[in-house]
Amino acid sequence: MQLLDGKITSDQIKEELKNKVEAIKAKGGKIPHLAAVLVGDSGAAVTYVNAKVKACELVGFKSTLVKLPDTISEADLLSKVAELNADKDIDGYIVQLPLPKHIDEHKVTEAISPDKDVDGFHPTSLGRMVLNLPTYLPATPYGIMQLLERNGIETAGKHCVVMGRSHIVGSPMSILMARNTNPGNATVTIVHSRTKNLKELTLQADILIVAIGKPEFVTADMVKEGAVVVDVGIHRIDDASKKSGFRLLGDVKFDEVAPKTSYISPVPGGVGPMTIASLLMNTLQAAALK
Repeated sequence: MQLLDGKITSDQIKEELKNKVEAIKAKGGKIPHLAAVLVGDSGAAVTYVNAKVKACELVGFKSTLVKLPDTISEADLLSKVAELNADKDIDGYIVQLPLPKHIDEHKVTEAISPDKDVDGFHPTSLGRMVLNLPTYLPATPYGIMQLLERNGIETAGKHCVVMGRSHIVGSPMSILMARNTNPGNATVTIVHSRTKNLKELTLQADILIVAIGKPEFVTADMVKEGAVVVDVGIHRIDDASKKSGFRLLGDVKFDEVAPKTSYISPVPGGVGPMTIASLLMNTLQAAALK
């Protein structure tokens, strides 16, 4: 068993980006600028957004953090989105999800300019991805593709089972793995909470990508010997023995599953850092298009 270490791989990407930014500076070009909109103060969201800001500093990007109260009206949030769309210095931005229940996430996502949609969630971005046209790929699936590619995981002709069908991870992941690219060219099956023969299908997977949203849902008896397992889940579980008061678990029961795998991504330190690295890659792409 080998770890698909997202921290090491993302550090390599950040070093590459840092060198590219230094080259842009040397030529007097525009420094990429990423903004993040944070509505409310959910602990997980704050941690994640702060990590994005820190990553920007590390590679030499400009970053802006827009903090808004969770009582903000939908109209006022849409007004802030319009403001960011019009700001010529900001190359890309994200609105951190989930949003408070009184705000329509789809409406906000569609209001983001596709040119600045570095999270890759806009219908235009997703449509261009389906058609295999140049676009910003959704950050987490893009990160997983980078993790597979940079760790030399063979995907062509393999049976890839994607567990989960969200527009953020599962659906785009299935499209990217099936595309005529490297990585890609896999035979893809999507399974979800309503799949009746779930275990039968996961046991066929050469590559199992898990984004089901349930802590430690995948156990050893669901995984084929020698499979590659990518765990996208992240859950905060109360744990008084920890200084932070919680511990992080994935969708995969790591200690039980890991010995059966050829490669497995840990939680934390697997897909999470790759999502941030992909966001930075998309932002560099956005800046280059100006």
